[in-house]
Amino acid sequence: MHLAELNIARALYEMDDPRMAGFTDNVDLINGVAERSKGFVWRLKDKSGSATNIPWSDDPQMLVNMSVWESPEDLEHYVWNTVHKKIYDKKEDWFPQMEMAHFVMWWVPKGHQPTLEEARQKLEHLNEFGSTEEAFGWDKLTNLKTWMKKVC
Repeated sequence: MHLAELNIARALYEMDDPRMAGFTDNVDLINGVAERSKGFVWRLKDKSGSATNIPWSDDPQMLVNMSVWESPEDLEHYVWNTVHKKIYDKKEDWFPQMEMAHFVMWWVPKGHQPTLEEARQKLEHLNEFGSTEEAFGWDKLTNLKTWMKKVC
């Protein structure tokens, strides 16, 4: 099994607004770091190589990011121990705090590329039931090794 993740956010401004430059100017860099990171398998992207134009909802300021990793440890290392963390630490400059869960992880079979509909269902599950073996957040990362042994 591999680990899929979805992260959504609503931009404070339109993507071409100069106030978004700290984010938009670094999207390609961050995506490149992800793709070169240990354990990276796949990420959602369009023909331009980005996911910033892939709609999550009717709101054009809603952004979606989805990827698949070999293990939770690989995803965790990328998120917290690469240049991604520097951008993440500035997220309040571009994205307001969401009132619902906006990040979810779940297990997928090796070779599976999750769809947006699948990801939407996992996020809805997390928001309705909290972290379970079907859909979970960082709060369950300590239990993921146990879960991984069950499903792999």
